[in-house]
Amino acid sequence: MARILIIEDSPANMDLATVLLSSAGHELFHAERALPGIEIARTQALDLILMDIHMPEMDGIKAAGILRADPRTQAIPLVALTALAMKGDRERLIGAGFDDYIEKPIDYRKFLLQVAQLTS
Repeated sequence: MARILIIEDSPANMDLATVLLSSAGHELFHAERALPGIEIARTQALDLILMDIHMPEMDGIKAAGILRADPRTQAIPLVALTALAMKGDRERLIGAGFDDYIEKPIDYRKFLLQVAQLTS
């Protein structure tokens, strides 16, 4: 199965993603803030990064720019895991360097299907 990093500051959202992904057999890494997540991404061989957008200290958009600029992390699929659901948000996030977009609250069937597609 895949090696997935979840960068999420909400304990409830982190727990939900962890339960869903671990029950599917994925190996997980966790960070509650962007900077520790970037460090994990630089040191681990990852198949996917799921990242919240609104986090303290550094938002997901700025973190995406750092990950995309770093040769060690630029090829890792990066997915926005966010409550941003207004018209144009998906396009704005894809334009900021994300490969895909998953809306919160998570629809667990769709979530697992998107993760499977991104890691196969």
